[in-house]
Amino acid sequence: MRLAELAVEAGKDADAYVAIVDEAATAHARWAGNALTSSGLTADTRLTVIAVTSDGRGTAAGVVSHRGAVEEDAVRAVVAAAERAARTATPAADARPLLTGDAVPSSPDWAEPAPTASAGVLARFAGGLAGAFERARAERRLLYGYAEQRQHTTWLASSTGLRLRHVQTASVVDLTAKSEDGVASTWSGAEAADLGEIDPLPLYAELGERLGWGRRRVALPAGRYEVLLSPSCVADLMLRLYRAAGAKDAADARTVFRGPDGGTRIGERLTGAPLTLRSDPREPGLRCAPFVAARGSADVAQVFADTVSVFDNGLPLRPTEWIRDGVLAGLVQTRHSAELTGLPVTPQVGNLVLEGAGEGRPLADLVATTRRGLLVTSLWYVRDVDPRTLLLTGLTRDGVYLVENGEVVGEANNFRFNESPVDLLGRVTEIGRTERALPRERDDSTPRTAMPALRVDGYTMSAVSEAT
Repeated sequence: MRLAELAVEAGKDADAYVAIVDEAATAHARWAGNALTSSGLTADTRLTVIAVTSDGRGTAAGVVSHRGAVEEDAVRAVVAAAERAARTATPAADARPLLTGDAVPSSPDWAEPAPTASAGVLARFAGGLAGAFERARAERRLLYGYAEQRQHTTWLASSTGLRLRHVQTASVVDLTAKSEDGVASTWSGAEAADLGEIDPLPLYAELGERLGWGRRRVALPAGRYEVLLSPSCVADLMLRLYRAAGAKDAADARTVFRGPDGGTRIGERLTGAPLTLRSDPREPGLRCAPFVAARGSADVAQVFADTVSVFDNGLPLRPTEWIRDGVLAGLVQTRHSAELTGLPVTPQVGNLVLEGAGEGRPLADLVATTRRGLLVTSLWYVRDVDPRTLLLTGLTRDGVYLVENGEVVGEANNFRFNESPVDLLGRVTEIGRTERALPRERDDSTPRTAMPALRVDGYTMSAVSEAT
């Protein structure tokens, strides 16, 4: 809080300022070969200053960040650098008046300090992990992975009176199990608000069952298969769809969501399946920041840059449906893009939920009703091929299995796949039960997700992969 206030007060040569302070405190542990290898506590601070200037040419913004220990002199240096960047920047097309403290109420906990990381949470988790190690040794298997609990506090202040604070607590367990000879390998992961909510033993039990399936190896050719995608795989694919869902990029005919008449595909049916894709900052179990905190107008995780705007900082976030009952209902909008498209302002939200019309069945029940198909449990190295169709390529890894007559009959070879998440939605034939899911391809900016398993017809396995 002190750094954000100081940065806003230190500004002299620009018309307005926004300061965002991020403090992250993390407790983490790693293990390999059924033994803990490291653990510890880390802390990180980042200050971002946005200086806004206006002249006869228009309004420009200069953005400068500093990571690490931030003292008073460093704050003043960052502010001065942001002012210089603003003076030399070209006018910003997305420039809009900054929000004010009168329009956005201040956070009641604004002045509270950031929570700190505690080794106690690691000690409690290690007790359950020791039980998984013991069972793995008895079954001649090896466990590798890591766990972390991260407390991320964000303060956002502006010279126009914004004073907003949010604390995001998130825990992750990433677990790989291997046979003792290293031939078979499988992966699973879990996400929760608190590391104490994740029990390693059920995760290991699931992986142990898959290693049992891997005792029989099945060589399969490339081709189109009926596929059961785990919630983790669905999360990886839906996040790609979400990151490509910028309204301005669609209106400019640069993405899969471009309309035939130069507009967007909003209102068009994408799938006959009763699927709804939505976000809500107050979603139980997936709570996230209820306001925009944009540290730059170009989000490096995006194919294009028109999905966030520093001028929207502090904008309240609300429940938003992106797909409603199979129909495209919304795209990511800044205030700038909403004015261009004539559509509502619907900024990015830090979570994503995909669900069907009913409760849905667990993945095991979907397997039990499969005549012949592939069960895919994790994806890897997913990359963009064509943004105009959102065609992706990637690999299966650590777990693809052949299902026949309701039973898993063996572990198949890995594949390279080529699929568009948008096209894939049109071939969904069954929707499983929505549950919290950990995408394998993620980073600190990845939205929290809840996804169902999906049965998909004609999934394109374009080549056999030699990856093991």
